[in-house]
Amino acid sequence: MIEKKSILLKPVLQIGGLFVLLYFLNQNTFSQKIDTSGSRVKTDIKITLPLIGSVKYRNANTIESSNWLIGCETLDRDFADYNEYKEYLNPLGIKLLRFQGGWAKIEKVKGQYDWAWLDNIINDAASRGLKPWLQTSYGNTLYKGGGGANLGAGLPITEEALIAYNKWVAAMVTRYKDKVKDWEVWNEPNFGDNTINSPELIADFNIRTAEIIKKIQPDAKISGLALGHIGYKYAERFFKRIAEKKKMKLFDNMTYHDYVYNPDANYLKVYMLQEALYKYAPNIKLRQGENGAPSGGGGGRGALWDYDWSELTQAKWDTRRMLGNLGHDIECSIFGIIEMAYTNGPINRLNYKGIIKSDSTKKLIRPKIAYYAIQNVTSIFDNSLERLMDLEHTYNIEGASLGEHRFSQTTDRSLSVYGYQHKVSKKQVYTIWIDESIPSESNQTKLQTFSFSNANFDSPVLIDIITGAVYEIPTQLWSKKGNTYNFKDIPVYDAPILIADKSLINLN
Repeated sequence: MIEKKSILLKPVLQIGGLFVLLYFLNQNTFSQKIDTSGSRVKTDIKITLPLIGSVKYRNANTIESSNWLIGCETLDRDFADYNEYKEYLNPLGIKLLRFQGGWAKIEKVKGQYDWAWLDNIINDAASRGLKPWLQTSYGNTLYKGGGGANLGAGLPITEEALIAYNKWVAAMVTRYKDKVKDWEVWNEPNFGDNTINSPELIADFNIRTAEIIKKIQPDAKISGLALGHIGYKYAERFFKRIAEKKKMKLFDNMTYHDYVYNPDANYLKVYMLQEALYKYAPNIKLRQGENGAPSGGGGGRGALWDYDWSELTQAKWDTRRMLGNLGHDIECSIFGIIEMAYTNGPINRLNYKGIIKSDSTKKLIRPKIAYYAIQNVTSIFDNSLERLMDLEHTYNIEGASLGEHRFSQTTDRSLSVYGYQHKVSKKQVYTIWIDESIPSESNQTKLQTFSFSNANFDSPVLIDIITGAVYEIPTQLWSKKGNTYNFKDIPVYDAPILIADKSLINLN
């Protein structure tokens, strides 16, 4: 356990013209509670293989790029405090951070902008080598028809409000263009008061915003749509409108949010959404702009709140969704970095989706299991790996010989299996988990036999992503014939385990 406390010197007593200096603890100092030990997460999983170490986390600054983003949302509405968790960002191993711009928090008097709170965030993140992904949400009630400051509170729709919105977006891009390259237009425009707006109107609003950004910052990367849950008809009408106006070139990706209880149960829907996009823009990718699971059950706020979640099942959900999205070539943002204290609505409640625990006063308490499990993912899976596009494998499961399921509904007793290789060494890593149901409290494993064709290992090891434990796979449990590797008695359960070449793992 690392404990860091800033010690400041302050003259508190003067005797004979000399200052007596007393040490005191600054009440606002940062006390880091990131456990870096090999046993930072313990569960009751029973793996009888020889333990050889644990995954060592990597600082984001040591990672060139990866598939991962982390959500730092709701700061515009003061539901969280950036200063509470900023020291926890780099050790998580994720470079791209999602923020909301907060028009209503910046312009509280017509025509006057107060950037202080957002300057603190953007400047600090950039100073740490991190990359803000900034969203032009939400509205501003200063203006008639200006929309509202919360999710679903409405877009600006009147001429006066739209002119003011244009000016705010232009001012924000001008101010931060040297530190922000990634932008997103609005958030979940198909919810709340926005449901009266057609997809065509939302598309026009996306075009309006993107053109303002591009005029000031031609090299900006812009995400459109930010769809709350997956609606194909809505999305297709949105894509069609932008394509008809020949404005798809403004956008680098289209984002969607989809909260489902089983993180592997939505890939058929994702495939259909992707097909709708490819129909009009085959070169633009989807990005999972927001997703995550709570660590607690009833009484919280936000999607999936009505299930009896725990820190363990949250970690299983988040890592399954991350590695499932990686296996489908979809960038993945986790919502979010810390629990959020929602102060709007009839009851003030926490949103437990944060991977760091906080309290109702927004004070940070400690990282959760999910924080450490995500560290294990980001340590291993970065841009040095490439996905095996034609994965050839079999595994024994209820007597059947099955292959990778991709863009399909999960079936009873099914596994998700994806493979990757290092771009230079060509050594490989495979991700495996039981995907048939919602993550459970049970860590009971099932022993499976796997066969991988065109594989490449020198020293295969097994990794449990939740705990980060790394195990030797003894020679009697694997064999090689040509370029086909066979592994027997591999323990699998409803969280990701890896079969990897040892050279790809940073060991504690």
